[in-house]
Amino acid sequence: IGASSGIGEACAKKLSALGANLIISSRRPESLEKVALICQQLHINKAKPHIIPTDVTDDQSVIAACHLAFDHSVKIDLLLVLSGIYEPMRADQFEFSKAFKTVNTNLLGVMRVIAQAVPHMIAQQNGHIAITASVAGYSGLPNALSYGPTKAALINFTESLYYDLKPKGISVHLISPGFVETPLVAQNDFPMPALISPEKAAAEILKGWRKGEFHIHFPKRFTLWLKLMSHLPHWLYFKLVRRATGL
Repeated sequence: IGASSGIGEACAKKLSALGANLIISSRRPESLEKVALICQQLHINKAKPHIIPTDVTDDQSVIAACHLAFDHSVKIDLLLVLSGIYEPMRADQFEFSKAFKTVNTNLLGVMRVIAQAVPHMIAQQNGHIAITASVAGYSGLPNALSYGPTKAALINFTESLYYDLKPKGISVHLISPGFVETPLVAQNDFPMPALISPEKAAAEILKGWRKGEFHIHFPKRFTLWLKLMSHLPHWLYFKLVRRATGL
């Protein structure tokens, strides 16, 4: 879900090249069709991904999409949720309507999908669920007044899913990218250290799955520093972030 651009598109291409049979989804069917055609050329058997347009902010859209997906495929080996939006926002520009849209997409959108998909995956007694959060969920950051809290909540949500689903044979993975070169981060007006391409991000995700990692975070030369900083005293954390971003 979220396969029409960025990391989602890159993951779809890499999985197709490995011979995976895909169901791809996003709000933009025209973009999905373009991705599907590229994936078909990369696939060893020239299998074209099945397209199911979905709006994760709409209950009925998610319900219908999940029914279509599980009707199309007897078993889902991996559910990868990458849908999300980013609205740069500071306190003096805070707009509740934009914040609500972000929460509704990034957090509640994921919950809508999980609510529909988990019963099917429990019934099949195996499979993987991967949810994309962000390093912005580790601690508060400039411009992330509504985005950061959604990613922090997703980290907590995914950890809780792991506890509940691992005993039922379902593996759960948390994906926390740093800065990835997509239209979303192009909105930032501050230096973005360790910026990587969507293709590199997809490679890191697949590597994490192969290792069976719960928390797949990258690039580690950046994410490990942020993990460390999140444990610092607040006065020092704020000082370092301000110095690094200039904000």
